[in-house]
Amino acid sequence: MRIIAGVARGMTLVAPRGKNTRPTSDRVRSAIFSILGERVVGATVADLFAGSGGLGLEAASRGARRVVFVENDKRALVALERNVAEFRRRAPVGLEIFREDVFRFLRRGERFDVVLADPPYGETAQRLVTMPVATEWLVLESAMHDPCMPAPVWRVERDAVYGDTRVLVLRCCARKCEPPSDSK
Repeated sequence: MRIIAGVARGMTLVAPRGKNTRPTSDRVRSAIFSILGERVVGATVADLFAGSGGLGLEAASRGARRVVFVENDKRALVALERNVAEFRRRAPVGLEIFREDVFRFLRRGERFDVVLADPPYGETAQRLVTMPVATEWLVLESAMHDPCMPAPVWRVERDAVYGDTRVLVLRCCARKCEPPSDSK
């Protein structure tokens, strides 16, 4: 696994051993960033269920101003910290790691331009698209057959399948994508 484009193009990413983390393939990452295009340049990006950080580091390499990684798996955090440290040697981008549950992190209500999420396959994807997420763009990776019905605040811009991976690109179409008022 490597970074595909931008200032850190070709950088090899370390992935944790085991089945708890499923790194996004180069093919799927390429498709996601082809869809997003210039939206990541200068953007604030959250990489939820970050794993080894491939999605967020790809965004940073392509010009994101700030990337926040949220992960709570210990093995994934070791790989993520190594990858972020190596990336920082190549580019001075604001990179932050939060070691906590994604849903607890989202309740804070911090706003991002783009949120990238590769949750564990199963019910987690559905939970994510039915709760308030403070962003204009939500890119969700899930298993091809996982049920995922976005709340009415999201408009499906793209729904594509790559092998056994489904990628939903959602755009907020309501004020409900703003942070919940009790999180301030």
